[in-house]
Amino acid sequence: MPPTVLSAQYQGAQVIAAVPVERRAPGPGQVEIAPAYTGICGTDLHVLHGDMDRRVTPPAVIGHETAGYVVEVGEGVEGWSPGDAVTVVPLAADGTCPACRAGNGHVCEHLDFLGIDSTGALAERWVVPAEALLRLPDGLDIRTAALLEPTAVAVHDVRRARVAAGEAVLVVGGGPVGLLIALVARQAGAAVTVVEPDAARRAAAEAVGLAVLDPTSEDVTAAVLDRTDGAGAAVAFEVSGTQPGLDTAVAALAVRGRVCQVGIHAAPRTIDVHRFFWRELELLGARLYTRADWQEAVDLVAGGTLPVEGLISRVVPLAEVADAFAALAGGGGVVKVLVDCGGATERSA
Repeated sequence: MPPTVLSAQYQGAQVIAAVPVERRAPGPGQVEIAPAYTGICGTDLHVLHGDMDRRVTPPAVIGHETAGYVVEVGEGVEGWSPGDAVTVVPLAADGTCPACRAGNGHVCEHLDFLGIDSTGALAERWVVPAEALLRLPDGLDIRTAALLEPTAVAVHDVRRARVAAGEAVLVVGGGPVGLLIALVARQAGAAVTVVEPDAARRAAAEAVGLAVLDPTSEDVTAAVLDRTDGAGAAVAFEVSGTQPGLDTAVAALAVRGRVCQVGIHAAPRTIDVHRFFWRELELLGARLYTRADWQEAVDLVAGGTLPVEGLISRVVPLAEVADAFAALAGGGGVVKVLVDCGGATERSA
C-alpha cells in the first residue's frame, strides 16, 4: 500500500494546495474508497475564505460531494467488496442528543460532517464509516453520480418548503444547488423561475429549460407579480447567501408564502419582520438531508429525470485543485466544477 496519497488540503489564509498526506488503512467498521470525482461546493468556498475555521482546523483535507469505488474494507464490515461503486452520505450523528432522539439526526447537535469536521473526499483515498456508504445503481455514470450530494440537498429543500404541484416557485441564486432546487421543484409540478445575475449561470438555467430573471436589469418582484396574476410566489428559495438575495426572496412572496433559507450567510442579515407579520409569511431553514432524501436523489438522477450532467462546467485533475477553487471563487462563469481524483482511471486500468 503506497504510504501517501495526493489530497486537496486547506492550509488556512485562503490557501488550498494539492499535497501528499499519509494513507491510512480502514479500521473496524470503516471502508476505504477511491474517489473518482469530487465536486467543489459553496460550503468548500466558505472553508477557503476562513468562514468555517471554528470547525475546520488547518491543515485539513476537505470535500464531501463524491462518487467512487470501494478499495478495502475494515474488520467487521459486511456487504461491501472492493470494486463496488458507491457514494457517501457524509453525516455521522452521535445518536444521543435531543435532535437525534427526536428523529432529526441529520442536524445532530454534535454532527460530524465528513469533509468539514473531519477528513474529506478531495483525495485519492478516503476512509469513511461503512454506514455512510450508499450503493450506486448499475448504469449510473460515475461522474454524474458526483452530483448526488447536492441533488439530495435540493430534494430536502423542496420537501422542507412543502412545494406542491401548480405553485409558483422563485429560486434566488442560480448556482449548482439553486439550479438543482429549480429542477427538483419543476419535477414536482411547480412553475419555477430562477433569479441570477451571472450571464453564464443564466445560460445554464435556460439550457435545462428553466425560466430566468436578471436582477441587474429587471424588477424581480414586478416580474413575479406579473407571472402570478398579482399574487406573488408561493415559495421562494434564498440560495444566494446575500442580503439583496434575501430581500428579493421576501419581497416576491405571496400572502402566506414560504421562504426557504438555503444559502449560507457568513454574517448576520436584516429581514423585514413586519412584512412577515402583515402577510403571514413563513421562514424555513433547510440545512442538510436525510437518507430518504438521498434515495430520492439517486432515483431521480439514475432514472434520467433530472438533467444534472448539464450543470458540469469543468473537470480538473486533483493536482490543479487550487486553480479550480480560484475559478469558482472568482465567479468565472462556471456552475459545477468536478475534481478528477483518479478513482475511475485506476479502476479501468
